[in-house]
Amino acid sequence: MRSPRLSISSIALGGLFVIPPTPPHRDLTMSDYDRAAKMLAANTDSLMIGGRVRATWLTDDRFYYRTSTADGFEWVLVDPAHRTQKPLFDAPAVASALARAGAGTFDAKRIPATRAQLAIAGTEVVLEIKDHLWRCDVAGHACLADTAKTRPVPEVLSPDGKRAVFIRNWNLWARDVATNQETQLTTDGSENFGYATDNAGWVHSDRPIVLWSPDSRKIATQQQDERHVGDMYLVETRVGHPKLQAWKYPLPGDSVVAMISRVIIDVDRGTVVRLQTPPDYHRAMLGDNLSMADLIWSPDGARLAYVSTDRDHKSATVKIADATTGAVRTLFDEHASTQFESVAGWRILWPEKTLIWSSERSDWSELYAYNLETGALLHPITTGDGPVTGIPHADEKHRTLLVEARGREANEDPYFRHYYSVDVDGHHWTALTPESGDHSIQVAPDGQYFIDSYSSPTTPPIVVLREARTGRVVMPITRGDITRLIATGWKPPMPIVTTAHDGHTKLYGLLYRPTNFDSTQHYPIINNVYPGPQGGSVGSRSFVTAHGDCQALAELGFVVVQIDGMGNPFRSKRFHDAYYGAMGRDNTLPDQVASMRELATRYAWIDTTRVGVWGHSGGGFATADAMFRYPDFFKVGIAESGNHDQREYEDDWGERYQGLLTTTGKSDNYDPEANQTLAQNLKGHLLLAHGSLDDNVPPYNTMLVARALIEANKEFDELIIPNVHHGYASASLYMMRRRWDYFVRYLLNAEPPKDYRIAAGS
Repeated sequence: MRSPRLSISSIALGGLFVIPPTPPHRDLTMSDYDRAAKMLAANTDSLMIGGRVRATWLTDDRFYYRTSTADGFEWVLVDPAHRTQKPLFDAPAVASALARAGAGTFDAKRIPATRAQLAIAGTEVVLEIKDHLWRCDVAGHACLADTAKTRPVPEVLSPDGKRAVFIRNWNLWARDVATNQETQLTTDGSENFGYATDNAGWVHSDRPIVLWSPDSRKIATQQQDERHVGDMYLVETRVGHPKLQAWKYPLPGDSVVAMISRVIIDVDRGTVVRLQTPPDYHRAMLGDNLSMADLIWSPDGARLAYVSTDRDHKSATVKIADATTGAVRTLFDEHASTQFESVAGWRILWPEKTLIWSSERSDWSELYAYNLETGALLHPITTGDGPVTGIPHADEKHRTLLVEARGREANEDPYFRHYYSVDVDGHHWTALTPESGDHSIQVAPDGQYFIDSYSSPTTPPIVVLREARTGRVVMPITRGDITRLIATGWKPPMPIVTTAHDGHTKLYGLLYRPTNFDSTQHYPIINNVYPGPQGGSVGSRSFVTAHGDCQALAELGFVVVQIDGMGNPFRSKRFHDAYYGAMGRDNTLPDQVASMRELATRYAWIDTTRVGVWGHSGGGFATADAMFRYPDFFKVGIAESGNHDQREYEDDWGERYQGLLTTTGKSDNYDPEANQTLAQNLKGHLLLAHGSLDDNVPPYNTMLVARALIEANKEFDELIIPNVHHGYASASLYMMRRRWDYFVRYLLNAEPPKDYRIAAGS
């Protein structure tokens, strides 16, 4: 590798290479930080009018949503049949009725309802205002306090809305919604051997993990055995005796991990049928927790199809269970040499006896049709470059699928989502969303229409209603107006395309410059990194007014980049598996370094003698790794809540991407990937941060790195935020300010304003 000080940070000028001079020391002011804070979402989101639709569908294909206006917001009812939009209710009259009912005095254009629900055949609307429900007729003649109360215990409602299930004392109970009568459904649940529990690894909640049958009579769930699983401990800071928190948290290599025995409960009869199959690992095809997306009921509730995933995620087995007897038969299974992912999920066309399966066996995520009775492969449904990443709807009547795919449109960012229609037999591939941009859809319950919102990081959203079969635009809905946003001086990020460290693979990302950018200056560059492998640095390609604090950080005098390196999803399987089994040795860092080198040769205003890096969670892991593996390139790093050693993180994640833990002599295959083993390489400034009650990535991950740095006699900074979890909650703005200060002080060679407080929003 060439010397990074010359090849990375030098600037070509008249055939010579000149290193940019170190900037003079200066102070930043409160007004500098104020200008940066104005670019945070809390201050920019309200400056876009319209463009956002989160629909509530009615049974007749009408839907309603809340939208922002120039002087407030309103609820809108859309009728596709008549191509109309009108207010959901008479806002001035409802505001007056709410005041008479004692709800408070509200501007008609700013009724602070966080949720609205039509009732009584559309003649009444229930508004949730400050945790209270108010029932008003849509004409606004009167409002009454709704007697319905939110249950303190998490529940899952049946499809017909008549019953709900919840967990009590490790058993599953049902509640009649009309009468509140409770019925115990299981009786043999015990501590850490409970039904429908959601308490393994980084998730430990009281919500029940269940899937109701379509007829609301049966429940598919599991009894989860964690009785001999190891515990995780955290201690809450307070005056007096500290409070100990403990829950089950299996780790890679543990001989005992959470296992689930699948059951079907007939709620009417009060019977529990155990499926006649050995327990499964606490795994899902996608993600690192149990997922009911791995289960599909037949329309009559007589059969349950489900997928079993092996401990190391290398195998998925499709099975069909008889809901009455519990008999199980295996249809087929699929194996991968690394991790298996059914990226687009799966569907079953029960009348056609056809199973739609997603696989990356061709290197791209494609759909395949299987015989539901025999498990035989019938034929591929989709082919070609670019992954199919979702099946939003299956039309059994017309035997067509509505699918999501990426990278199939020329001259676009390959992460942009588009939607297509394709016959189950693999014919008639039809583009439904031809406009350039990232599309996001909401499908009507009957599949006749879908709402399509499309945008890009540089263009605000346009929202239309389309026919699902043809893609024809039925009517425009709304569009984002960013006139007020642009008036503040706001500018969108710059899309960038770079080349991976392999010399040919194209990478995509975003670059942020100060709004007062001066191309004759030399700016330090900061890499906001998230290596995945379950997601990337950029995230969604849809338009947002702020990408975290990237633009805010740029306002302080930096160039900030987010680059989706190899190892991220939504490209080919080969791309995603780029550093399988080498979580630390690769960890997208070679791509990040190669990309910033390339950008520096393209843009003379990037100063790669001053390179910073920061990230949270997996990004925290990558940040410390960057400081240790590339100590002459990265000068300043901020590693927040990093999972620095996968042996100290939950089993499902590490074993999925690093493989099962194997020991040879005194070492194992996880040891070379652990950040603390490289701590002696640190040369620059490193800030380690973690929440003391982080129940996702336990803070011991950061402690391992801190201990190694101390043993190596290295200077570093550490911030442990008391009593906060993975996201820092109310301390997140404090952490943000400390992040700004650290880069300003050590990368910009400037002094930040003392004790600046970032406001939550203006």
